[in-house]
Amino acid sequence: MTATTPTRGLTLPLKQHARLPIVLSCVLAAVCVATLWAPPAGRTSWFLEVTPGLLMVLALWVLYPRLPLSHWVYAGVFVHVLILIYGGCYTYALTPLGNWAKAAFHLGRNDYDRVGHVALGVFPVFMTREILLRKTALERGGWLAFLSVCVVFAFAAFWELLEWWTTLIVAGDTGTAFLGAQGDVWDAQWDMFLALLGATAALLLGSRAHDRFILRVPPALGSAAAAERSQLPV
Repeated sequence: MTATTPTRGLTLPLKQHARLPIVLSCVLAAVCVATLWAPPAGRTSWFLEVTPGLLMVLALWVLYPRLPLSHWVYAGVFVHVLILIYGGCYTYALTPLGNWAKAAFHLGRNDYDRVGHVALGVFPVFMTREILLRKTALERGGWLAFLSVCVVFAFAAFWELLEWWTTLIVAGDTGTAFLGAQGDVWDAQWDMFLALLGATAALLLGSRAHDRFILRVPPALGSAAAAERSQLPV
């Protein structure tokens, strides 16, 4: 009987696999320096919006030797942090791109924050899916997808609490800008719903591509696969 586990013969060495994350991190560092110099919304707004994304990047680097993730996930994190940086520079309610869309499509508000919350569903769901797939007994299927979406949806709800707490603690104007409700009494519900929608759509459209990228992830340091590979004849 053939093994059901996909072959890992085509995986890249761990150091070679790190090249793309290193390049993306360097680009992010350059963008952070450039935008933090004199952001239109002020540095407090920049730090409030961008710091969570940077902490995520830092955590991924700390865990990299023991938990290297796919390039699919790292590219998604890169795009997600860029979205956060753009929102942090101007505040989500005043981004030029959102104002352009508001005028061009006759919208009632600057909807760039909606983009940010869709992104909160789209990109983290693949990271969640990959970690659950590799670190738990879950296999590909309905339960993996369901729990991946649940984790992201729970975080999206927790983010709304963070926005509320920050608004209470930080100075009025900055806190209100961080909240970004723009007068919409259903803003928190919309934000959670869009994260849920983004995560669900992302898994439906991108799971197969994600699986192909997972096959290229090299074994982590200290893993059984790495030990077996080290014993192979040169």
